[in-house]
Amino acid sequence: MTNLVLFGPPGAGKGTQADVLKDKYNLVHISTGDVFRYNIKNATELGTLAKSYMDKGQLVPDKVTINMLKAEVESHEGANGFIFDGFPRTEAQAEALEKLLEEKNTKISAMVALEVDDEVLVQRLLERGKTSGRPDDADKDIIKNRIKVYYNETAILKNYYHKQNKYFGVNGVGSIEEITKRLSDVIDGL
Repeated sequence: MTNLVLFGPPGAGKGTQADVLKDKYNLVHISTGDVFRYNIKNATELGTLAKSYMDKGQLVPDKVTINMLKAEVESHEGANGFIFDGFPRTEAQAEALEKLLEEKNTKISAMVALEVDDEVLVQRLLERGKTSGRPDDADKDIIKNRIKVYYNETAILKNYYHKQNKYFGVNGVGSIEEITKRLSDVIDGL
């Protein structure tokens, strides 16, 4: 079973690449952003709570995120593996994910991080905001705060997975095909 953490700051291209990689490697793509949006759209209790944090550009508390993720993983019993996009974001979440996967007799194979300069991220997100309808993609200050939060609170996971020899940084600038090739080279080498 191949289980990947696809990592990188907001706007790095995680969702785009996960869509390509899930088909290529027959994996289930679990985007915490999509899971949050589903819960928000359907006004679930967890969705309403998550929205209050997301609207401010803050991270959703671990307990809320983990409860949503656990339900999503369990809804895909018998999968060949998963691409986790946007999760984990903290060491506590990484440990909770390890525990969840251990219960399924599997583990994280690798963390693959898309690396992109901040200026490129801001422009990508502003462009996405024009069509996505997401308020967190339309406001430059919220975007900059999301990137800042990423570096301050989630980049620590690079060290977490690096210590396990599971961290791989990949240049996230170029065509979709070029970036997919770089990611595939890492995955094929696992």
